Amino acid sequence: MTSPYTCILFDLDGTIADSAPGITASLGHVFAELGLPVPSETELRAWVGPPLLDAFRDRAGMSPEESAVALAIYRDHYISRGTKSSPIFEGIPAVLKAIHTAGVPLSLATSKPEFPASVILDHGNLTQYFRVLSGASIDEIRSAKKDVISEAITRFRMVGVDVSRPIMVGDRDYDIEGAAANGIPSIFVEWGYGKPEEAKGSLTTVATPAELIPLLLG
Repeated sequence: MTSPYTCILFDLDGTIADSAPGITASLGHVFAELGLPVPSETELRAWVGPPLLDAFRDRAGMSPEESAVALAIYRDHYISRGTKSSPIFEGIPAVLKAIHTAGVPLSLATSKPEFPASVILDHGNLTQYFRVLSGASIDEIRSAKKDVISEAITRFRMVGVDVSRPIMVGDRDYDIEGAAANGIPSIFVEWGYGKPEEAKGSLTTVATPAELIPLLLG
């Protein structure tokens, strides 16, 4: 097979890993720790995807200072417990292995900080398939998906990867819009946390991981 793409970028939460249980548990811990009403599981699932510093501000109405405190509490809980509650979606390892075997460079592009993201990949024995990992910076200055994707492309270039025909794979509108902001096409996956209308702007949608292989590898 000859891939129509020279490099491929994958989102993590909701695309590679079912990380919602770990994320929502850690978010619930934050609200409880701060003495605030804990949102429902359904409400907290909407937090999966966008940068959390923005979510604490925009969804919970926290000030920048309060958001920073909440984020610190979240990270401490998530790194110690949440990363262990992020199973890999069935079928994803086979897809990543096929892409790697075909010689097409892979990058992670996630709004999650790189350390916990790498822990999740390590738990799933998936790190071996990725040439580049791009995530949020610790200070969250780089956390918007468009910036994370841009950083992934920059890192690809630094290691000599042809970035003339990239594609992004993700489950939320943040992935689709972030890719478009970089002039990159995208594929929307239906097994994640996004709603069907969030696929707007993508090249196509897929219902199972196996459907990605012919699309990505030709």
